[in-house]
Amino acid sequence: MTSRPMHLAAHFPGVNNTTVWAEDAQTSPPPVGPGGRQIAFSSFTHLARTAERGLFDFFFLAEGLRLREHQGRIHDLDVVGRPESLTVLTALAATTERLGLAATVNATFNEPYELARRLATLDHLSAGRAAWNVVTSFDAFTGENFRRGGFLDRADRYTRAAEFVATARALWDAAAPDGAGQPVTHTGQHFGIEGWFGLPRSPQGHPVVIQAGDSPEGREFAAAAADVIFTRHGTLEAGRAFYTDVKDRLPAHGRRPEELKIMPGVTFVLGDTDAEAQENAVEIRRRQISPQNALYALEQIWGIDLSGHDPDGPLPEADPDVDSTFVQGRVKHGDPRQIAEKWRALSAEKGLSSRETVIEATGRQSFVGTPAAVAEQMISFVDRRAADGFILVPHLTPDGLDPFVDRVVPILQERGAFRTEYTGTTLRDHLGLPAPRPRTEAGRG
Repeated sequence: MTSRPMHLAAHFPGVNNTTVWAEDAQTSPPPVGPGGRQIAFSSFTHLARTAERGLFDFFFLAEGLRLREHQGRIHDLDVVGRPESLTVLTALAATTERLGLAATVNATFNEPYELARRLATLDHLSAGRAAWNVVTSFDAFTGENFRRGGFLDRADRYTRAAEFVATARALWDAAAPDGAGQPVTHTGQHFGIEGWFGLPRSPQGHPVVIQAGDSPEGREFAAAAADVIFTRHGTLEAGRAFYTDVKDRLPAHGRRPEELKIMPGVTFVLGDTDAEAQENAVEIRRRQISPQNALYALEQIWGIDLSGHDPDGPLPEADPDVDSTFVQGRVKHGDPRQIAEKWRALSAEKGLSSRETVIEATGRQSFVGTPAAVAEQMISFVDRRAADGFILVPHLTPDGLDPFVDRVVPILQERGAFRTEYTGTTLRDHLGLPAPRPRTEAGRG
């Protein structure tokens, strides 16, 4: 049986409480400047070049618009700074040849004309490899860094994002190969534009649009406007349910299933035997969730000072403070009270300490095993339509992707599940996405 073609991308973990930086001076760049390896260009180039050596579709950067705070102080891991993704990717365009370059850029605190111009510039400079991961701001804390302040309600965030993407596409459509193009007139709820786009039509026509979100609003937005959806699921069954739900939404927007690629973010842990891989996975999680990081995770849910709490003891007895501002700048993934109850049930069922509960409850879905076993697990997810591919988040930065490229990719290729060479030059070529056709009257009306 021939496996379905698999798409692969690499996510640069960057500043995160679960990021572990490589300690081997022979394979890792030395600290550079006050931010060290976290913002050293050599860290980005190593991971990007490894991804391109593995024939990955694209390299993916997240975004941080405000440094996180913990107990009113900057979170320890944020003090090195969070570089702007389009700037980094523009530099990487000169050090890579085929790898797609995906930037996360907020649709709440940017303007369509300026961002469309920056993305089209990257698409030109990279010969058609640019992508935009569309996100929206989730809190007033982030908004305080911007002129408008505050933030938008959930429904308004998606309304603005949808209009933002449509307006950017109207600008890209208005461009012509010779640079003449057509004027764009747009008057909407959030934006008003009157003028000419400042660049010729870019190699891809439109940079690839990525969207991250599992909510009903996010799924509908992806079905209407995205080329790739970045998601997360813990089981094959959950992945298949999400895949079916999102793909079934496409016809209502005049789209075919193959026009949207579903790529969950995953990790991997390898070993020469399955037992060794499981041992490695346990050790990695213990390195990621130190006693202090476990307390940080608890304080994020409970919203109270737990500095005196024993991470090797039971979970806090107090109920979470749902109105707390103790931790700011982190995305909330549900009702803290419901999460606390779920963690208490898990702790009681397995006899886990606070730290062990955090390790168990916060682990991202991982493929764990020998290279052959990991390859088989991934192929199964794609063949059984739980995903079209994966965005890999290595646990070790910057050289944590190397073992996957060296040991798993060849097996995927032998099974016919992954390319053995790039057959196109643009990111749309890699993803098998059609090139958008220019509209005769782009943006008018």
